[in-house]
Amino acid sequence: MKKRTHQRFAYAGAGIGSRREAVRKALQWAVLSDCFHFFTDNQTGEQYPYGGFPTMLAVGAARKVPLQTGRVFGDLQEFLHEHADWLIGHFGYDLKNETEDLHSRNPDPTGFPEAFFYVPEHLVFFYENEAEIASLGEPAATWQKIAETPVVESAEPVFVGEVKPLTNRETYLDTVERLREHILEGDFYEINYCVTFLAENARFDPLAAYLALNELSPMPFSVFGRTGPHWLLCASPERFMKKTGNRLVSMPIKGTVRRGDNAEEDERLKTQLQTSEKERAENMMIVDLVRNDLARSALTGTVQVEEMFGIYTFAALHQMISTVSAQMRPGVGAAEAIRNAFPMGSMTGAPKVRAMQRIEQYEDTKRGLYSGTVGFFTPDGDFDFNVVIRSLLYNADTQCLSFSVGSAITYDASAEQEYAECLLKAETMRKAIQNSEFRI
Repeated sequence: MKKRTHQRFAYAGAGIGSRREAVRKALQWAVLSDCFHFFTDNQTGEQYPYGGFPTMLAVGAARKVPLQTGRVFGDLQEFLHEHADWLIGHFGYDLKNETEDLHSRNPDPTGFPEAFFYVPEHLVFFYENEAEIASLGEPAATWQKIAETPVVESAEPVFVGEVKPLTNRETYLDTVERLREHILEGDFYEINYCVTFLAENARFDPLAAYLALNELSPMPFSVFGRTGPHWLLCASPERFMKKTGNRLVSMPIKGTVRRGDNAEEDERLKTQLQTSEKERAENMMIVDLVRNDLARSALTGTVQVEEMFGIYTFAALHQMISTVSAQMRPGVGAAEAIRNAFPMGSMTGAPKVRAMQRIEQYEDTKRGLYSGTVGFFTPDGDFDFNVVIRSLLYNADTQCLSFSVGSAITYDASAEQEYAECLLKAETMRKAIQNSEFRI
């Protein structure tokens, strides 16, 4: 495969006034491609240990990675070993069936592929005053296309359709009580129970919706992407795993509270989250699980909890986030390290396998890309992947739009409070398409 040509271009030289304008033009250009991914930390990554995503756009599949069902991680590891280039893509939650002896029998509303990775034709990195293009073609020609792309504001609604919950309130409350009975019986001690909202025969403008979602919820692991008919609009605050050199880092989230209506209430709610015995217990359970997951790839004695119960503030929520790291054992490949920790414990529960069995039993649909991960591998073998939450998924062929939300259920959980937390998490997606016919 050809080597990439790198070139930098000042925004001002193309008559572009700001990075924001450059990104907007680039996205308008990218949506014409049937394969692209845009990553950004929304300039919120500085508060994060190890930062957030770079602001980066990958466009065009110069080569798709051949991945065989049942050996996705192995095939990917072989490709990484043979090709030192950027790889962009995702792992869906239901790859759990490859990492453990599990099955998925529920319907899949949006039908994303279980895994998809590609070598991008063009990469655009957005800096404060200039962009860098790393292209398998001519960077100058790519930049000219971006600079000449007009920003088009659609007069059509972002979304037209009817969103329905697949799990009503009464069923949700009943299920949480049944899950608490499982915990009492010793089946598991924490489970992440999720519910899905679905719109069929939906008319949807993915770019307009992503811009609205990202404005409402500017997150450090935001992604906007397309693979054929499948569109992802992701406002994720959570890092699944990052590799830099021989160091692995995971940052599980457990613990959520809304922002206050004023500074005094906001600080009170933040303190309430920080001191909540329930939230701290949930967070600690998942940290223990993540430590065990990382240990499968780590040198003995190198797994450490760098931060416990950290409180991070976002536009609509405060989150409790812990940071766990480890030094990779020689001989462990990048894809193998991901496999050893997949799916992420924050979206399953503990013990992980038993929790995933009950998730399959009690949830209405396959999770698909939700609870999976999207990210990239770099040419030097590093990677960064998020957790796909706070996301809209759309299949343009079937005109099906879905989003899911969930929370951790422990024996001390209040079904009513957990339901309220789910509605709080769904609010951002609802607002992103608020000028639509949205009914629940």
